[in-house]
Amino acid sequence: MSAFVTRDGSKWMPQYLTAIDGTTCIGCGRCFKVCSREVMHLYGVDDAGEVLGACDGEDDDFDGELNRMIMVVDNAGRCIGCAACASVCPKLDR
Repeated sequence: MSAFVTRDGSKWMPQYLTAIDGTTCIGCGRCFKVCSREVMHLYGVDDAGEVLGACDGEDDDFDGELNRMIMVVDNAGRCIGCAACASVCPKLDR
């Protein structure tokens, strides 16, 4: 794919989100809040690091197995490559 040209003439290349590193994600949800395309969602993780399922914030039935939460890309095809998620992530080195 070739780069696009912005209005000021600079080149821009989309940065599509294909995965989120579950070992570094802290589940803060900042990326979810800035994404208008519903590319990722919050998932529960147990003590062994196994992803349990999506968290909807209400009646999540994980039977006390929930250790922490992480963001998971579950609609990668909806990503437009704007990188707003990466710009707000506190765990990414920029």
